[in-house]
Amino acid sequence: MNAIGLATLSILLVLVLFAPSRWAVLGVFGGVLYMTIGQVIDFYGLHVFPTRVLTLAALIRVLVRGEWSVGMLNSIDKILILTFGYQAVIFILSGNGSPINMIGQLVDVTLAYFAGRGLLRCFEDLEWFLRALALMLIPYVILLYMESSSGTNPFADIGGMALHNSRDGRVRCVGSFVHASILGTFGGSFIPLFIALSLRGGSRVMGILGVLLCLTIVLLSNSGGPATCAMLAVIGWLFWFLRSKMSAVRTSIFWVLMVLALIMKAPLWYLPTKLSVISGGDGWHRSYLMDVAFRNLDHWWLTGMPVLETKDWFPYTVASGGADLINYYICFGISAGVVATGLFCYLLVCAFSQLGRALATVRLQAHLNSENELMLWALGVVLTIHVFNWFGMVYFDQYNVVFFMQLAVLSTLSHKCIEAQKIHITQENQLTVDLHAIAFTKSHQQKTGLIKHLNSHMPNSRRAKKRG
Repeated sequence: MNAIGLATLSILLVLVLFAPSRWAVLGVFGGVLYMTIGQVIDFYGLHVFPTRVLTLAALIRVLVRGEWSVGMLNSIDKILILTFGYQAVIFILSGNGSPINMIGQLVDVTLAYFAGRGLLRCFEDLEWFLRALALMLIPYVILLYMESSSGTNPFADIGGMALHNSRDGRVRCVGSFVHASILGTFGGSFIPLFIALSLRGGSRVMGILGVLLCLTIVLLSNSGGPATCAMLAVIGWLFWFLRSKMSAVRTSIFWVLMVLALIMKAPLWYLPTKLSVISGGDGWHRSYLMDVAFRNLDHWWLTGMPVLETKDWFPYTVASGGADLINYYICFGISAGVVATGLFCYLLVCAFSQLGRALATVRLQAHLNSENELMLWALGVVLTIHVFNWFGMVYFDQYNVVFFMQLAVLSTLSHKCIEAQKIHITQENQLTVDLHAIAFTKSHQQKTGLIKHLNSHMPNSRRAKKRG
């Protein structure tokens, strides 16, 4: 790490450790955007990346300040721990690769996710963060434009990628990331959130600015995957008008896929090949990877297999010596078997399920917090973008911090809405019980008073007769 990187990291660490929680999140994302994995710290042979230092500091901060604790674990938290813990254990015991790399991945997931759980705790925090992120992206996009126009990456001096590739005569910008697709995915995954911000009162200008900046990032990356992310962001918001009929929408999508499976000559997983004609990118590679992985299922279904053993899957290999595994679901399976992939899919199902319950809860009180529904819907669109994107991309470098913090915000805000509704129902039930008790007490008092009144006006002879 050079002097510029050390100075930048020191400033960001101060923000993360001592500033208010909103500014601490900004410090972490400052590391994501303005530092590179080339700014590595060698610690007894271990590579400690800037984002790892920042997320570690953030997790220590939230634990020390009580902004998050183990007692606040929800269902998504537990399943995430189970999923990545299982993957790491099976990968290491099966000898499928370097244990250090897998432990590093587990550490990155844990630090980023649980730091995010403690730093962004309410809708106001998320809105403030998005407004600040839009401002932070302005100089970043300017640097990307300089990279696109000159062919020289300004981040190369602090460990960024110096070499470029191009597509159709246009430079594919990478910025502070390692690959153009990862840079573009950053922009594409924040478009839904900025659209939600533009629809909230008082933040329209910043929301529109954020959308334009993210679209610019997608365009400068010149990659098919991010272009698909941007299209999914728009499509996801178009479904907003059908939000009360999503069950019918899901059923319709299922039957469309079934019909396509029947009429297509190729298997259903060759759809990316067809779609790449629109979005660009190598859709055939993505489809063929799924095809060859299914044909070799008997080699990896139980505990995975070493990546080197996939070298015969394609006529070419990558730096790892194996096939270019650009499908995240298959990567999970290759690392630890089908169960690992199943657990990861179950994590996504639970995230969507919890988000759906939160949306239903918010709609019951739409007159109080209708703007919260916009942000929850945006988080659902973000997760949908990632679900589709993983069929053709595996996240690496500092972008893992981005995704797991987005998942953490989804987990925190949806869980908060559900718990708030439970408290509200409990209070309503208690109020009903109290009102019934008061009504019973008043009724009993009235009956007792009436009896006393009748007894006081009863003739003495009748009283005596009654006593006799």
